[in-house]
Amino acid sequence: MENLDLKQMAAMVEIIAEEKNLPKETVLDVIEQAIAAAWRKDNGDRDMNVRATLNTKTGEADVYVMREVIEDDVAYNPATEIPLKEAGKGAKLGDIKEEEFKVETFGRVAAMTAKQVVVQRLREAENESILNMFEDKVGTVVTGTVSRVEPKLVRIDLGKANGIMPRSEQIEGEYYSVGSRIKVFIKGIERNDRGAQLILSRGNAEFVEYLFRQEVPEIENGSVEIKGIAREAGRRTKIAVASTVPGIDPVGTFVGGRGVRVQAVMNEIGEREKIDIINWSDNISEYIREALSPAEVAKVEISGKKAKVSVTEDQQSIAIGKQGQNVRLASKLTGYEIDIELVKSAPKKKKQNVEDSLLSALEEASEEE
Repeated sequence: MENLDLKQMAAMVEIIAEEKNLPKETVLDVIEQAIAAAWRKDNGDRDMNVRATLNTKTGEADVYVMREVIEDDVAYNPATEIPLKEAGKGAKLGDIKEEEFKVETFGRVAAMTAKQVVVQRLREAENESILNMFEDKVGTVVTGTVSRVEPKLVRIDLGKANGIMPRSEQIEGEYYSVGSRIKVFIKGIERNDRGAQLILSRGNAEFVEYLFRQEVPEIENGSVEIKGIAREAGRRTKIAVASTVPGIDPVGTFVGGRGVRVQAVMNEIGEREKIDIINWSDNISEYIREALSPAEVAKVEISGKKAKVSVTEDQQSIAIGKQGQNVRLASKLTGYEIDIELVKSAPKKKKQNVEDSLLSALEEASEEE
């Protein structure tokens, strides 16, 4: 066989499996796919459905061309279909008929095709195997090294695997330089036709939650808990917290003495991003009031999943926030559509000065005389 020694490939199955830390069956399957691709290149049609088998003991290989049985006298594709009258005894419509061929030799181009398939599929299998090791780490934060910065994503080396951080998962305004070490949240494993890859994030709400869990040990023992997080990475985060133990201030617990806990989180995500820690409440009106802080709310009216919030003129801009950010995050945090309305403040009584007071007193005295 020109440039493709099947016996040598059969003998290499176990060696490759050990070297790549892959199951023997996976390596054998890759080689059989390569044999099928090479045979199709030399003897068949690219549309053919071909499978191959390799005997690892003898080094002999066979290929099988699979065709669907169709009605006689119907236009058909010889590469994938076979008429019933040609399918042989016992064949029925819809059956898959296999035709066996002995692998004898390959041309130079077919041999190169086989080698390319082996290299590519082994790389894919190795990558998939490595990613499977990270299945248990989805939802955690790891430290990686920035290996490449592209316009739409950042590639990060995690040691045994590489991951990508799309622009949508980055912190707005954060600069990433090649070689720098950063913490990233493993969001998940994305699989498509081009393979599988780790999706990493620094811009999601779960990243902030994970950081707080590292700084607030009371979360682990259950005395305080995170009820919700709404985040616009690089700008602002609102986090609702509650206590399960009477007497414990949940907000103070998360802030920490002299703000040390919340500061540790901000050191990681950047000082530009503000963090509002608020008290959660099962009273939705009270919860919405808290969520809109630092604004002071005059009145909250609930209708379905909508909330009409009344504020005085001096609190309106605070409630809405810069470019609507405060009300937008409050709405996301509470799950209610919040509409800010202006309410007129009560008129203030005019203060009398000292002269007016004395004059009034003298007038009242003279009238009495």
